[in-house]
Amino acid sequence: MLRTIKPKNARSKRVLDGRQPKEIEDARTAVFVKGTHTGDVLNSVFKELMSLKRPDAIAFNKKNEIHPFDATSSSSASLEFWSSKNDASMFVIGQTSKKRPNDITFVRMFDGKVLDMTEVGVESWKGMAEFKTPKSTPGHKPLMHFASELFDTHPRMVQLKSMLIDLFNGEEIESICLPGIEHVISVSCAPTPASLNTATSAAFTGQPTPSKDDVSSLPKVHLRTYTIKLKSSGTRIPRVELVPMGPSLDLVLRRHQPPDPELWKQAMKRPKLKKTDVEKGLGKKKKNMEVDDMGDLRGQIHVGKQDLSKLQTRKMKGLKAGVDEMQMDGGAEDPDGGFDGDQRF
Repeated sequence: MLRTIKPKNARSKRVLDGRQPKEIEDARTAVFVKGTHTGDVLNSVFKELMSLKRPDAIAFNKKNEIHPFDATSSSSASLEFWSSKNDASMFVIGQTSKKRPNDITFVRMFDGKVLDMTEVGVESWKGMAEFKTPKSTPGHKPLMHFASELFDTHPRMVQLKSMLIDLFNGEEIESICLPGIEHVISVSCAPTPASLNTATSAAFTGQPTPSKDDVSSLPKVHLRTYTIKLKSSGTRIPRVELVPMGPSLDLVLRRHQPPDPELWKQAMKRPKLKKTDVEKGLGKKKKNMEVDDMGDLRGQIHVGKQDLSKLQTRKMKGLKAGVDEMQMDGGAEDPDGGFDGDQRF
């Protein structure tokens, strides 16, 4: 259990207040941790990933005895301590062994606790130095592109997509200048097997449907980075060209740890919208509700078909049944009140 720190002065109080939950969180700080055994490949890959993550990246240069998937070790306590010490909500842990060479584990934190983890292996890579092209400015938000249906259908690929978005996503902004978009991170997959293709069912292919935890059938993941060149096109919309910038990584999925349902439910909570935001029409658009030009919230109510035959009205002689028939007869006198057809009321 982490100890509660009480501020001793106004400066430390401001720092602690800045770490409190916010409606719009700051950019995630990622800590790059090296395990007991790392090779040249992992060291180079860590430098490349940190160059994309800067300035929200912290590097632990010393080797650490940490095994995130080992339940008997004190790795979870170490991650919680590092998260509180550095105000970090994400870890990238590198470890290489004979069984799992060039292994990278992405760990996501929530409220100082481990939320979920996913493990990938680096099979091949190319650094920025191998691409003799201009590089993007550190700290700029990238465009992220995921080119496969598996990133929306398969649970393991959905988790990896969420991890990569949280890793490279920067500070939330309302608008951005077009020249401020300098690079694109493209994540694609090798050809999808027929057993995992939603357009081809297992009944037609004759192959059994693989398990959700079986990663042997999943294709490789290709991560590529490009810089954006805006060239003249003769119109207001420029012509866009992508130039390889690096790094270039080929990854394979390995182990993973799904999030705890209760902790995931808390992490997905959203603050209630303020009344002013509702009046401006923000938030989820509701059916039959709109905001007019004056800023007033108006709604339309649909009711069922009403039976007006039993409607209670004012008891008048003109509304009695049979009055129309008497008018058609030429204005015969009403025995109750002497009604004449020429009388107007």
